[in-house]
Amino acid sequence: MLSGCRRALPAALRLAARGWAGGGGRRRVSTSWSPVGAAFDAKQQRSWLTGQSTGLFGVPELSSPEGFQEAQEKALQETEQLVQKACTTPPGPQIVMIFDQLSDALCRVADLADFVKIAHPDFAFREAAEEACRNIGTMVEKLNTNIKLCQSLKQLLANKEVMDSLGPETRQVAELFMFDFEISGIHLDEEKRKKAVDLNVKILDLCNQFLIGAHLPNKIDEHVLPEHIRYNFAVEGNYIQITGLHADCSDDLVREAAYKIFLYPNAEQLHCLEELLTSRNHLAQLVGYNTFAHRALQGTMARTPEKVMQFLETLSDRLFQRTLKDFEMMEGMKMKLNPQNSKLMPWDHPYYSGVLRAERYNIEPSLYCPFFSLGACMEGLNFLFNQLLGISLYAEQTEKGELWCEDVRKLAVVHENEGLLGYIYCDFFQRADKPHQDCHFTIRGGRLREDGEYQLPVVVLMLSLPHSTRSSPTLLTPGMMENLFHEMGHAMHSMLGRTRYQHVTGTRCPTDFAEVPSILMEYFASDYRVVNQFARHFQTGQVFYAVLDQLYHGEHPLKRSTTEILKETQEKFYGLPYVPNTAWQLRFSHLVGYGAKYYSYLMSRAIASMVWKQCFVQNPFDRAMGERYRREMLAHGGGKEPMLMVQGMLQKSPSVEDFVDALVSDLDQDFETFFMDSE
Repeated sequence: MLSGCRRALPAALRLAARGWAGGGGRRRVSTSWSPVGAAFDAKQQRSWLTGQSTGLFGVPELSSPEGFQEAQEKALQETEQLVQKACTTPPGPQIVMIFDQLSDALCRVADLADFVKIAHPDFAFREAAEEACRNIGTMVEKLNTNIKLCQSLKQLLANKEVMDSLGPETRQVAELFMFDFEISGIHLDEEKRKKAVDLNVKILDLCNQFLIGAHLPNKIDEHVLPEHIRYNFAVEGNYIQITGLHADCSDDLVREAAYKIFLYPNAEQLHCLEELLTSRNHLAQLVGYNTFAHRALQGTMARTPEKVMQFLETLSDRLFQRTLKDFEMMEGMKMKLNPQNSKLMPWDHPYYSGVLRAERYNIEPSLYCPFFSLGACMEGLNFLFNQLLGISLYAEQTEKGELWCEDVRKLAVVHENEGLLGYIYCDFFQRADKPHQDCHFTIRGGRLREDGEYQLPVVVLMLSLPHSTRSSPTLLTPGMMENLFHEMGHAMHSMLGRTRYQHVTGTRCPTDFAEVPSILMEYFASDYRVVNQFARHFQTGQVFYAVLDQLYHGEHPLKRSTTEILKETQEKFYGLPYVPNTAWQLRFSHLVGYGAKYYSYLMSRAIASMVWKQCFVQNPFDRAMGERYRREMLAHGGGKEPMLMVQGMLQKSPSVEDFVDALVSDLDQDFETFFMDSE
């Protein structure tokens, strides 16, 4: 059994597990760099070179919460100067550069604050960051309805001679800035433009309120729960606190209780969601779109809600019989383990799919987790990036005050020929008040500065991993490892999207393309004959979520309540019954950042699947393919039409049927056989 589990390790991790230190082409440019694996398997030792403190991320103003006020005032002053400059500069490439400087001045504060407001352990920092986000966001919306500023860009776009002389990236960025004006209502009269700004600010506030509510625990009197399951939950006085779904718990009653209590409707959160959906619809119609979905999908690969629904319905039809069969197998397993209560319910399928997968492949997580130490995973990633892209990761010593928590690690990303590409801050470990979500945050975008130097990108990867113990480093389950690889895919996109303009750097591209590099990394993460093959149901669940998202952002007023729409959609697209007195949509935090775009995970997965099978399945360390991947897909950020990037990599333009075929083939037994034969 142990040899079978070792075979489940990705090739890169097999090398790391045998002690490979990786990366023959490393250039030690800095004496403060050290091997990446050891930095994560050992407790961090801090030795400050001086007593003086820098600010967060090395920004001097941010040594205290009050610094956010100073940082935003500087950004707003710089913005005012750049607006005046843009309005007096004749048509030419300088206009695009000034607009990008504007974007950079605001994003340098807003992006950093966007991370700090949810992740900093100090409430004063979080509060100051949230205020900065709101103020900068309000300024952005005002600029997007500034007639004089828009006129300067219009004059450039109308000048054919000048436009023909610009490079493709510069033209694309100019058009993207104009697109921002158009979807913000620049064509409206003054009164309606002001209304559009007010609606945008209201939507920002509602999004923040909804996100906070989506993560709040629900409390219940401890006497309501049977005594023998209370220990599974946190206790606060006489109340039990339910903070999540406990989906992996082996006790059916614990999962049922968590599901029904955590998803119990909250009237305030329900009102917030309804207000958010209504406000988005009002904004979309005010600026000339039928629905918010039509507005949100402009510029994406899918382009229209109709195309998205065609994709989702086709995929759902193709998966229907397979889903029924899998649910039947899970119900059979539940019958065997719990004959008194064998009906399969929504709180059951994550647990029983894992039980079936473990039985089918004779896997016991405790046998392969020791190979998945965090340090080994990081060395595996290091080896993979070195082989594919000529990149090495090094742990770098930080300055006093640079970090928000002492267990954060800072990585330097170094190319064998190009040198230092940027920095990744790894905020990987659990702590009080830290959201339980895995995210990539851009802190500073890459761009070519006016002095000819390249502004290096800075990002944060946030995970929720357990801490190491005295006897063991942090050990990852396959799911944790997959999430790590996924977020690192976003980070590499940010590091290698070496665009001239920060407005389109790295992951600043259409959402249904932005997830491709991260999902492609999941294919590298594990041998999915073993870990991913059976009953993953990412398609089944995500089709349901994506359809719900489209319906919520479709025609308004909604014909039924959000809960009634959920019930109907769940029964049609999910196959398991709706549970009365639950409102899962109130915990669906992706409605904020992925409004009308949740389908992007599926479409991106389809593209990633095609890239994996066509380019990397035979040799995941193929340097020529790695360089092609960088050249065609990573290098452009949002500076090139996403479908053109996909065409460049795949040498074809995929259709809806191609997307569906790619997703379905991932679950086919034939594909498993193909993998085994190719070894």
